[in-house]
Amino acid sequence: MGWIPFHDAANSKPLFLTIYATVIVGIVFSSFYVFSAIYSADSSTWFSSSSSSSSASSLIHVDQGPNVSQRTDWGALPAPPPKSPKSQNMWTRPIWEAPPRGEKKPSLKAFRLTKTLVEQRVKDNVIIVTFGNYAFMDFILTWVKHLTDLGISNLLVGAMDTKLLEALYWRGVPVFDMGSHMSTIDVGWGTPTFHKMGREKVILIDALLPFGYEVLMCDTDMVWLKNPLPYLARFPGADVLTSSDQVVPTVVDDRLDIWQQVGAAYNIGIFHWRPTDSAKKLAREWKEMLLADDKIWDQNGFNDLVRRQLGPSVDEDSGLAYAYDGNLKLGLLPASIFCSGHTYFVQSMYQQLRLEPYAVHTTFQYAGTDGKRHRLREAKVFYDPPEYYDSPGGFLTFKPTIPKRLLLDGEHNLESHFALINYQMKQIRTALAIASLLKRTLVMPPLWCRLDRLWFPHPGVLEGSITRQPFLCPLDHVFEVNVMLKELPEDEFGPGINFREYSFFDNPLMPKQVKDSWLDVQLCREGSPGCNVTNNTSSLGIRLPIFSSFKDVKVIQFSSMQDAFLGFTDKKMEEKFRKRVKRYVGIWCCVKGNDPGHIYYDMYWDEKPNWKPIPPQASEDDHPPW
Repeated sequence: MGWIPFHDAANSKPLFLTIYATVIVGIVFSSFYVFSAIYSADSSTWFSSSSSSSSASSLIHVDQGPNVSQRTDWGALPAPPPKSPKSQNMWTRPIWEAPPRGEKKPSLKAFRLTKTLVEQRVKDNVIIVTFGNYAFMDFILTWVKHLTDLGISNLLVGAMDTKLLEALYWRGVPVFDMGSHMSTIDVGWGTPTFHKMGREKVILIDALLPFGYEVLMCDTDMVWLKNPLPYLARFPGADVLTSSDQVVPTVVDDRLDIWQQVGAAYNIGIFHWRPTDSAKKLAREWKEMLLADDKIWDQNGFNDLVRRQLGPSVDEDSGLAYAYDGNLKLGLLPASIFCSGHTYFVQSMYQQLRLEPYAVHTTFQYAGTDGKRHRLREAKVFYDPPEYYDSPGGFLTFKPTIPKRLLLDGEHNLESHFALINYQMKQIRTALAIASLLKRTLVMPPLWCRLDRLWFPHPGVLEGSITRQPFLCPLDHVFEVNVMLKELPEDEFGPGINFREYSFFDNPLMPKQVKDSWLDVQLCREGSPGCNVTNNTSSLGIRLPIFSSFKDVKVIQFSSMQDAFLGFTDKKMEEKFRKRVKRYVGIWCCVKGNDPGHIYYDMYWDEKPNWKPIPPQASEDDHPPW
């Protein structure tokens, strides 16, 4: 029995067939039949291993629209865990144990960074610290939740604005005031305010080290996947242990990276400081450098100072090297397990080397903060509120089809890469149209690439890296995730189209009631076995309430998107949709020997018979295809 393809026109030939699962409901429409399958999935829980006694739904509950990337209202207070038997203050009570309702918040002065404050959170002489402003509230809660799930509580969060400070305080997260008077919005990479945040980090390290504790300093756009403290303790002689942007493995086990072979920048998103004289001296000079010149990027300043004198090795075994002033002992955390956005999301280096990752930092990506959040969601390591998993209107998903020849045959080059991407892009374009008309949230399919994306010319993958071809690539390699989330004027671009990451239904946070409400729809063609349909298909467009009968079904899954949508009849609606989705795709970068060397993806490539993946040939051609 069949559905006609999604088509807003009067005449259509391909038909849909709903296949059976656990429960079969027969519905007769005119001269065709629909079978819907509602099947059950195993129940899922919010957290795999939580040391906190409160539920995640209450821990990080927020009020958020289905496609809003940045939180604006952080919802109800978390349900506190059982009270400790003895009276505790805001620094010593368990994390996630919120202050009693009705209790007056202490004055801002009480949140000042002092040794007394820090020592109440320190364990084994180590304090783990991150900081940020309110725009990164969800990242911070995710960061804290991963640590508490690992049984780690010796942490502090620095608040750069009072809005974040108050929000974290009322959720039982140990927080202190950095006195930054920062804006509460996302400042964007490379902006003057971004560089101000970098200087604040250095000021913070310089303030913490004299307290005499080891400091594990982290950016908020990373998450901990494994307790790092035993690993860091293996190198008691190190003054500083830092991550790096290294993409070529120098070791195949969990030793420190070989410092002589690391040519990439040392990345200060994850680094560990011991309160030694050399470390304090470095922090002080680093701070003075940045305060004297606000044009210096904090990471560049760190690299310049540390590499001022690099080598020799401290000994034969530890992997440490002398650096900076010739006395500081530096170690480089292995990029395979203290992962960058490239070694984790592109190379999957830890998987190939059969190692367990300790951390992932969302570097090497192309869509700003929205892209970072989406990558963590793709990896199923970002904690979203319950409503994220139960969107109003329900979800639309489909089973993508990719011929073997597009994935594996021939060389991995520009032509084969774009042929693979374009084939997938056309299916996604169809799904976006159907999702828009059904007002459902589209769950994106996994995206396969043959070539890597970078900011500079390269041969397809980085030389020396272990990137496999083809590889499952992050959505931001092709799609402008930040644009897809942007509120474009509806009168010009039509209604927004909500979307989710490809791993959405595999996330353990997915509620059972959503997975239990599922409709499978299979395409078929008129005349094929099982498609018992008359020629009168003019009344079967998407405008009729065929799928409105299933409006309460949470998930509709199509077996294919090939020929599933034959076009809009409302030309104004189509024009707006085209204007919107044309902006959803970005560029591939970059061809060697060309200036410019980037190539624009084109959502409607199939309407241009002579389209080829070549860089702009003249300056007037260097613009997106819209």
